[in-house]
Amino acid sequence: MSIELVWVDFNQPEQAAQLVALLDAYAREEAGGGEPLSEEVKTHLPSRLAKLSYAHSLLAYVDGVPAGLINCMEGFSSFQARPLLNLHDVVVLPAFRGQGLIQTMLAEVEAQAQRLGCCKLTLEVLSGNARAQGAYRRAGYAGYELDPAMGQALFWQKKLA
Repeated sequence: MSIELVWVDFNQPEQAAQLVALLDAYAREEAGGGEPLSEEVKTHLPSRLAKLSYAHSLLAYVDGVPAGLINCMEGFSSFQARPLLNLHDVVVLPAFRGQGLIQTMLAEVEAQAQRLGCCKLTLEVLSGNARAQGAYRRAGYAGYELDPAMGQALFWQKKLA
């Protein structure tokens, strides 16, 4: 098995199409919400990401076939006064799961975060996605807390129109 990792050039049509296809495949899965990406997203996602200096996307190819994707967004830790990198979307197509691809991808994202001077990596994972949680734990990720008396952090959202 030959693995190639490529940081996406959002303006490169083939990479842009592969990014959208991988994200759409994940969106259609139960863990991704079970619905395809809208045509609006499919059409505009790469060009909109290209405008964001803090967006980074990693494509993984197995034997030349697009197999995985991680979309990351830089953020900022006010407690550390340094940037952080949030893994926003993590995708490995079903045919490529269980082969260690995710660990290779996570290691490259960590190396990118170090190149960017980040103090930490963050991600969100669904409580019912045990497989992903296991992969993240193997790579050194864990829930966080500032003070054990206050408990672990929760990820919440409020959707806007």
